[in-house]
Amino acid sequence: MFRLVNKTALVTGAGSGIGRAIALLFAARGAKVAAVDLDESSVAGVAREIEAAGGSALAVQADVADAASVARAFAAVDSGLAPLDVLVASAGVAHVGNILATSEADFDRLYRVNVKGVYLSCQQAVERMLPRGEGVILNLASIASLIAIEDRFAYSMTKGAVLTMTRSIALDYMGKIRCNCLCPARIHTPFVDGFVQKNYPGREAEMMKQLSEYQPIGRMGRPDEVAALALYLCSDEAAFVTGGAFPLDGGILVK
Repeated sequence: MFRLVNKTALVTGAGSGIGRAIALLFAARGAKVAAVDLDESSVAGVAREIEAAGGSALAVQADVADAASVARAFAAVDSGLAPLDVLVASAGVAHVGNILATSEADFDRLYRVNVKGVYLSCQQAVERMLPRGEGVILNLASIASLIAIEDRFAYSMTKGAVLTMTRSIALDYMGKIRCNCLCPARIHTPFVDGFVQKNYPGREAEMMKQLSEYQPIGRMGRPDEVAALALYLCSDEAAFVTGGAFPLDGGILVK
């Protein structure tokens, strides 16, 4: 079960964190993976890791918020890995602050990557999947799509948009393209480590404990746990699942 043999998957934000975990797991389960990221060196490393394990991968440097760059990335997949079966739109950026602590530049930066980037990626994917009458799109939203989180004004705005875009695509292409989104709570990624080190020097252990205890289960999630649910949703076993928002929240929603 949960195999992706003979399928081509494009994963944005594949250079690190959740995107990297998804790219590696999908490749391990048989997919040909186009690993897309703004950071060329990191995504090249992911592709090498996949190939070293016997998988098939293509590293593509792209800015998901730039239409021409996204078009080139998808064109590279067209020529290098055969028809596209799966898109995972994982690329995203974060911001901490309420509305008064969110500048116009902050707002525009998050909108550009987290909303426009998903729109451009999904648009390219739908154009390729629709003529074949099949395909799967999985967007990375957030628990912030479902509940209010303190000091995450702009981030929550973007992830709410990802949720509604997901449902719109699922409805518009029902029976042809499945589209779902994942809504993780805090996931322990290199971004989290870097954020804590930068903003709380000398208090790293205290802040990591606080971030972990926010989830009732008592810890942050792991990228591989997100990847496992992503694998199910993009596999044929989830053929009856579309338009859904799936929390990985360590018990937050049952508080």
